[in-house]
Amino acid sequence: MKGLVLSGGEGTRLRPLTFTQAKQLIPVANKPVLFYGLEALSRAGIREIGIVVGDTHREIERAVGDGSRFSANITYIHQEKPLGLAHAVLISELFLEGENFLMYLGDNLLKEELLPFKERFLSEKADALLLLVEVKNPSQFGVAEIRKERVVRLVEKPEDPPSNLALAGVYFFSKKIIEAAKKIKPSWRGELEITDAINELLKGGAKVIFQKTSGWWKDTGKPEDILEANRLVLDDLETDIQGEVVDCSIEGRVKIGKGSLIKKSRILGPAIIGEGVQILNSYIGPYTSIQDGVSLDSVEIENSIVLGNSVIKNIEGRIHSSLIGREAKIIRKGGHPRGLSLILGERSTMEFNG
Repeated sequence: MKGLVLSGGEGTRLRPLTFTQAKQLIPVANKPVLFYGLEALSRAGIREIGIVVGDTHREIERAVGDGSRFSANITYIHQEKPLGLAHAVLISELFLEGENFLMYLGDNLLKEELLPFKERFLSEKADALLLLVEVKNPSQFGVAEIRKERVVRLVEKPEDPPSNLALAGVYFFSKKIIEAAKKIKPSWRGELEITDAINELLKGGAKVIFQKTSGWWKDTGKPEDILEANRLVLDDLETDIQGEVVDCSIEGRVKIGKGSLIKKSRILGPAIIGEGVQILNSYIGPYTSIQDGVSLDSVEIENSIVLGNSVIKNIEGRIHSSLIGREAKIIRKGGHPRGLSLILGERSTMEFNG
């Protein structure tokens, strides 16, 4: 079985971060979202993986490389425009070579292991296995209509959802999905929808089965989703302190990378701090991820993600629920607000003057 990971798309809902960074490389608990999916495929024994890439292909190719870090062989498949999930399948036909495959959306996070789903798909000789998850807002997703434990129809972002069971971005397919995708036409969004291709399978009598996920799942398409995913992953964090800690209070599960210096500060986990980080006279609250090379001095921050090599100094009042881009600078020189909630892009500068 091969893997097909979709990493195109423009990430418009995550701007300004995605003006300069692929959305699949935004970190959750200091690891790019895309890496979680690649690791999950590798653990399921899927080692031949195609990654569908778009305008951000160079950045993704630099980060992922040849796949050896995931014990996998990576093939990059270029999609000129984001024309839909079924279009991504069609342009991957040569790579797939008629084999069964797992399609995984690169900006999704799933707690459950993929191997049991793979084994069921193969043992039942299905043409599609759809992973479904109960959601509160089904009109924002592709939704499955189920009757008598059978998939009867899929609807993309319905105004009147037939159920609250959304497609979780994990699909197992036989080669029949290729021919089904060739029969469909672009939707009102101008895209070839995978839901339409699966409906073609159903129309032709193919065996389409489903399984509900029992663990958490996140589509990391918006800033609040990234922060929620960060919280979910950090809930499983294990303490590992490799940096230098001087005159500090550390409570809960905290991970500190090599070469980091934490001095006269309080760290309240779960929190993860990367390598080469300097934190002075600060408070790092729960569900905070700080990447490599960051410098914090006299800062209070919690429930936030700070990307690499950023500098934050002298912020009186607490930063919370924030996404701060790479090499950003936030510095107070005088007057200040009492609290901050920010989405700050790469190399941004914010100064407060009295």
